[in-house]
Amino acid sequence: MSSSGLYSIGEVAAAFRLPVSTLRYYDDIGLVTAPVRRSRVRHYDRAALEQLVYVQMWCVDAMMSLEHTAATVASTSREERHSLIERARADVTERIARLTEARERLDHMLRCPADNPMTCPVTLKQVRKRVDESLGRLPGSANAAGAPGSSGTEAAAR
Repeated sequence: MSSSGLYSIGEVAAAFRLPVSTLRYYDDIGLVTAPVRRSRVRHYDRAALEQLVYVQMWCVDAMMSLEHTAATVASTSREERHSLIERARADVTERIARLTEARERLDHMLRCPADNPMTCPVTLKQVRKRVDESLGRLPGSANAAGAPGSSGTEAAAR
C-alpha cells in the first residue's frame, strides 16, 4: 500500500484471493470501480474495497449469479431489493433440495451391497423411472408403456 491509502489491482487480487481479470471485469461492468489509475494500473481505495466485499457478500456468500448480484447492488428501493433477494432465496432452496437428493443417492450407493449398482433394485428402479420420464417427453410417445421395467404410470397420468 502506498502512503495515499490506495492499493494496486495486484495487491487487491492477492489480498482478496481473486484473479486480476475478475477485478478488471467488475470495473468494466461498473460493479466495483477502481477510483484511480496510475500508468494504466487500477488502484482501489478503502471505499472500493468495501464495495468489493459487499459484492462478494451477494455473489459468493449468498451464491447469487453475477447478473443477480449486479441488480441487487444497483437496486434503489428496499422493495426491489427484497424481490431480488426472494428470488435468490428460492434458487438457494432449490439447490439445497437437489444437494440433499444427491447426498441421499450417494449415501445409498455407499450402503448398497450390490457389486454392480445396476443390479441393485433401488438403483434399477431409479434408472428405469428416469428413462421412462425422458422418453415421455418425446412427441407422440406412449412413454414406452410396454417396455420391460416400465411402470406405465407416466402414460396413465397423461
